[in-house]
Amino acid sequence: MSLKVFDTLRDDRIPFTTVREGKVGMYVCGLTVQGPPHVGHMRAAMVGDLVHRSLRWLGYDVTFLNNFTDVDDKIIVKAAEDGVDYTTVAERNIESYFRFVDLLGMKRATLYPRVTQHIPEIQTLIATLIQKGVAYAAGGDVYFRVEKFQGYGKLSKRKTDELRSGSRIEPGEQKESPLDFALWKAAREGEPYWDSPWGRGRPGWHIECSAMAMKYLGECLDLHGGGIDLIFPHHENEIAQSEAATGRTFSNFWVHNGLVLLEGTKMSKSTKHFYLAEEISNIAEPATIRYYLLSTHYRSPIDFSQERLDEAGTAFSRIRQTAEGLNGVLGAPTTGVEEPIAPESLAQPEIRTALVDFRASIEDDFNSAGALGHLFSLSRTLNRMMAEPSSGEKEARIKEGYRVFHHLVSLLGLDVKAPEVEIPEIIRDLARQRGEARAAKEWGRADEIRKELTERGWVVEDRGGETVIRPLK
Repeated sequence: MSLKVFDTLRDDRIPFTTVREGKVGMYVCGLTVQGPPHVGHMRAAMVGDLVHRSLRWLGYDVTFLNNFTDVDDKIIVKAAEDGVDYTTVAERNIESYFRFVDLLGMKRATLYPRVTQHIPEIQTLIATLIQKGVAYAAGGDVYFRVEKFQGYGKLSKRKTDELRSGSRIEPGEQKESPLDFALWKAAREGEPYWDSPWGRGRPGWHIECSAMAMKYLGECLDLHGGGIDLIFPHHENEIAQSEAATGRTFSNFWVHNGLVLLEGTKMSKSTKHFYLAEEISNIAEPATIRYYLLSTHYRSPIDFSQERLDEAGTAFSRIRQTAEGLNGVLGAPTTGVEEPIAPESLAQPEIRTALVDFRASIEDDFNSAGALGHLFSLSRTLNRMMAEPSSGEKEARIKEGYRVFHHLVSLLGLDVKAPEVEIPEIIRDLARQRGEARAAKEWGRADEIRKELTERGWVVEDRGGETVIRPLK
């Protein structure tokens, strides 16, 4: 099987092809940094990370851009409320974003371009659109003429006649048509601005992504991603202005992730209906949050709740227990294990099948939920192997399983190292008493102590001659 990716524009899973053989240029819309990230933002970032990791694993040389909108109306309003410069608001929220990117084990993108660092490129693109007659200056603003672009609406499957009936020109706007959108916005008193041929102002929201993406990735991208809520108008407008300027297809694949819902409703800063990433990290371990976000296919919505997060923690603990068992026999790996493993190099059919099926899920539109299912199958196989009587054959099989298991969890970015837990002295003492009872073959006494430990919320496991104490999940 080769990689197939669901393209929003064609509404189908399509065999993945690239502009340049073996190389991928991907752009994922990032944060508008008027506030710290919430769990919805982190899911979008996680999907970008999943696609980035998967493409690299499949052998592509990936250039990955994830932008920051570091100046816009909301940032300016927040800065005024806080009595600080807009750059202060942007910087503190960018720092917060990176903190949680690192906390959740995401690989850094190749580049994080910012709007304020690309004003010349944005102005050049706007000038090109004006020259081509698809944009016009009006009262210090510059607008894109939507009706000059025949393909408008092709991504969102909307017709311009339907859009026109629901649109209107707001007070202060000097548009020719209510469908037209801003490329450049005249600065009001006290707002940040840049000089331009059309007067002092700043970029509109949509033009920034086109300018930054094309600067680093060329006129035709391989893959453009973002949340499903960006399909219209943001991505629709990106297509219109980019293709009107170049005459080329802007992106070969449009990949959109489902939203994180709270009680069935989209998380949104504007409605104050959201959980901040920091709030979630205070009630769940980062590795559990990552597992939770990967446990649903990226195109499906996730309905967030404490119950779902707890369920994810319980499920992930089973993966961790397998890792603890393997590491108890062979030691923990010192680095990530991401180098490809050829299935034909594996002697054990069950282990080979797990690797092949895992890859098939990743190649099926980055199906992380399916991939996790195959990781669980491998986990059960390895648990069964570790329970078998000792033999040279068992050791060889476990070594092979260890290699594949850690390879797959590393690909998904899952931290299977159990967090350090302080074990109370009374629990340690009970575990010692149980060990002494077992050594004296006082099985009844040993079982009584195990029961008491369970009632106190602890589990004692015997692995390879060692006793492991862990909290009861």
